[in-house]
Amino acid sequence: PTAVNIKGFSGEDATPALKGADIVLISAGVARKPGMDRSDLFNVNAGIVRNLVEQIARTCPKALIGIITNPVNTTVAIAAEVLKKAGVYDKNKLFGITTLDTIRSNTFVAELKGKQPQDIEVPVIGGHSGVTILPLLSQIPGISFTEQEVIDLTKRIKNEGTEVVEAKAGGGSTTLSMG
Repeated sequence: PTAVNIKGFSGEDATPALKGADIVLISAGVARKPGMDRSDLFNVNAGIVRNLVEQIARTCPKALIGIITNPVNTTVAIAAEVLKKAGVYDKNKLFGITTLDTIRSNTFVAELKGKQPQDIEVPVIGGHSGVTILPLLSQIPGISFTEQEVIDLTKRIKNEGTEVVEAKAGGGSTTLSMG
């Protein structure tokens, strides 16, 4: 184990939180509400991410930056453009975090096949948007699916975020499970 120093900060000016940071995780933004999809969050969350990444570029330009803020597919692209404009972009240090789709996929496959989720590893590509999420079900060793199972699982994995938002009836989304 390595000793780490973790501190919390709040407010518009993130400079005190960013000084000396090696890793920055951005999860700031508004959560989805019923009837919204991830793209509806763009107008608000794009500005939040842009502001934070501008501060990162000035304060800790060599930090690894992980973005959880939806819509991840576009907030990562915005961050890249901000970093390029500041002259500090490194494609190896900026990434979108979409682990939630993998966890959901592992869980749903395990449930269907009578296995434990920790014993399943479903590769998921395409980012974190209902239309682009693509679980590679054919790549799971030792597990096969009928054509209908593939159709049903893929639909469930792509739509689970919307189902969670609707189930919470305006109380937010999966924000606390995004890491």
